[in-house]
Amino acid sequence: MSEALLEVQNLKKYYSASKGMFKKFGDSVKAVDGVSFTIEKGEVFGLVGESGSGKSTIGKTILRLHEKTDGDVKFKGKDVFSLSKKELRQLRVQTQLVFQDPFSSLNPRLRVGDAIGEAMVEHGLVSKKEVRERVLEVMEKCGLSPFHIDRYPHEFSGGQRQRIVIARAMALNPEFIVMDEPVAALDVSIQAQIINLFSDLQRENGLSYLFISHDLSVVEHLCTKIAIMYLGNIVELAPKEELFDHPLHPYTKALLSAIPIPDPTAKRERIILTGDIPSPINPPSGCKFRTRCPMATDLCAEKAPDYRDAGGGHFVACHYV
Repeated sequence: MSEALLEVQNLKKYYSASKGMFKKFGDSVKAVDGVSFTIEKGEVFGLVGESGSGKSTIGKTILRLHEKTDGDVKFKGKDVFSLSKKELRQLRVQTQLVFQDPFSSLNPRLRVGDAIGEAMVEHGLVSKKEVRERVLEVMEKCGLSPFHIDRYPHEFSGGQRQRIVIARAMALNPEFIVMDEPVAALDVSIQAQIINLFSDLQRENGLSYLFISHDLSVVEHLCTKIAIMYLGNIVELAPKEELFDHPLHPYTKALLSAIPIPDPTAKRERIILTGDIPSPINPPSGCKFRTRCPMATDLCAEKAPDYRDAGGGHFVACHYV
């Protein structure tokens, strides 16, 4: 039986909403509204949804870059939000975050070698004399050349900068990495290279990833389990093959129907959702997806569907499944 590395139970993250010219606090923005999942050691867990669904908030909250509103997050059995300063410092070594935009997450005044090596020295993993050798080793693993070590971020392409950010994360030998839309800003050909790099590093180092994306076709190549988010909630969660072969939630079916097929002669029935994603400040009553769902009835407006096991580790929140 696999060992649970990260356990998230009923996680909630609300923000106070400002309104009016006097910026008085009004209702809460329910960015994450009761989310539960488990990531096992060595697993690549995909989190998919539209912009504003709460994906990135989950990633930052479980790493304690944001404080939670409610719920539990356990990493290797320890409550992340009850850690002492010393334990939290250790968590920073064991867990890392790769952002969507590599340029904005790199200090333009720091050479690449210093950007990758500073955390290793800060956490006492290597001495100042050893750091350059360790940085070169990590750079090589991530597909960077030794002569890149003394260059600045502006001298690199987008794909190379993302490799630098990955090398910076890998430098601490973490066990768990949150990948927040790490290939969204890259060309398709470069995306494939970076995804292959993620896959190689995961296999060689036994890493676990939380891979956040809006693109199911990208997630399909890397993840072993996938959760679909909508307006702060997970509406479906299943192993990759099960989700792609037997989607249950109407939202998942619509997302899958939008994946391009490389064969121009192949045809797929496209499911077009009407309307936009509602505001998280004032979400619809009952099922949050009902305002865009072709199957919605009066029951959907009256009661939120239970999130339940449909069998074989396939979870879904829908009245009509």
